[in-house]
Parts: sequence; C-alpha cells; structure tokens
Amino acid sequence: MSLLTVRDLKVSYGGIEALKGISFDVDEKKIVTLIGANGAGKSTTLRAISGLVPIKAGAITFEGRDITSLDTSQIVAQGVVLVPEGRRVFPNLTVLENLKIGAYLRRDQAEIKKATEYVFERFPRLEERHWQMAGTLSGGEQQMLAVGRALMARPRLLMMDEPSLGLAPLVVRDIFTIIHRLSEEGMTILLIEQNANAALRAADTAYVMETGRITMTGTGEELLNNQAIRDAYLGTKRVRKPKVPDAADTTASPTTQSIPATDPSA
Repeated sequence: MSLLTVRDLKVSYGGIEALKGISFDVDEKKIVTLIGANGAGKSTTLRAISGLVPIKAGAITFEGRDITSLDTSQIVAQGVVLVPEGRRVFPNLTVLENLKIGAYLRRDQAEIKKATEYVFERFPRLEERHWQMAGTLSGGEQQMLAVGRALMARPRLLMMDEPSLGLAPLVVRDIFTIIHRLSEEGMTILLIEQNANAALRAADTAYVMETGRITMTGTGEELLNNQAIRDAYLGTKRVRKPKVPDAADTTASPTTQSIPATDPSA
C-alpha cells in the first residue's frame, strides 16, 4: 500500500528547473531510497515534500490526502517528518531541549514524556548525555539526536537526508543499524544517501535520479546488481590495464617502451 505518492512534481529555482516532473511511490513500512549525484534533485525532492520550497506543478498525497499546498507545520502534523542534511541540531541547547523541540506541535505532556523515553530506549547515549550541549556532541551523536528529535513528532513517514554525511565508517554502520531497527518496528522511511552501496543494501525500493529526473527504478538488490549502477555509483567500473610491450616486440611505439631508470647516485 502506497503511503506517499508523488506525481509529475516540478520545482524551479529562478529560471532553473530542479525537478522536471518526477513521479514515485513510497509504500507503507518500507525503506525507499533516492540515489544520484550531487545536483540530481534528491534534497529538493524532500524539501518539496516537506513544504520548504514552492512547487511549480504536480501533486503530493499522503495517506490518500493531498498535502501539496500545506505549509511545513501542517505537513509535520500529518506525520511527515524530515531529518535534514547536516543534522541541524541547536548547538547551544541541551540534548533534552533539542528533543523537546521535536515535539513542539504536541500538547499532550504525558505522551511527550513517553516519546522521550522511547527515544532514550533506542539511543541510550542520548540519555547519558541529556544534560550536555548539543554542539559538544560528536558527529555520530548529533545524527542520533537529529533522528531522535524527528521521532518526537511521531512520524508516519520519516525522511532522512544524507544521514551518513561526514561520519566515520564505523559510525555509518551504526546509523544504518538504527535505520534497519526503525524499519523493523514498522516505520516507513524515505532515504537520500550518497553512500549508494549502503542505501541500496537497506532499501526495499530504489530510484535513480539524474538532473531532476528519475531514470531508473527497481528493488535495492536489483539496482545493487545492475552493472551500469555499479559503474556509476559504486566505484566498480573495470579499468583496462595498459598493455606492457614484450621485450622482443620491436614494433612497440617509443611512448609505450619503458624508460631506463636514472641512478640517483650518479
């Protein structure tokens, strides 16, 4: 069942068309990823869904309701929540204060307390550091905080923009463990990630974006095993080794013949 439907979405920045009529679906309780190079339109897609940039044309529906013209706070209230690129925590507020900001649309204090406990159960390190200023956390801890803050809003759809950006490989592994755990608990996730290998391994469905268009779709496994995708995004393109001329090959051109080494002691 499709939780989010995007149809013929167009977004422009001035005279530049960033999204050129893209369409895709996000099924309930699935991980869907958008991969592509910088400038492909991935972040713009999430910002458009979140109501952060104006939409030139197209339609966005969530749980069957048209949310195209809603503002950001109304979209969050519907259950569509964004974890932004670069984490964007409030550095001069504590971990707990940052979490409470994620619940700013909620008024049910007892449920907010339960949500805080829910976040601390999944991120024990945040509970240990609940008093600490967010700006003093490590990059990985700040990413956990950004995810926890989003969870405070009780999302039905969690959108994540480059969650592994700038993190060490071991921390990236932890972040994707968190993504898998949330998915297993029934969370629907729309993921943008330049680490295409990790994103495709996590995804149920994947879309490839190029210069504002969706050019390919399939399961994560299908795209992971697609040679064109592997060459373009996974760094597995085979490089042909230059031919080394045989010593007896007198037809070799001068440019391919080895150059005698110079004795540095001469």
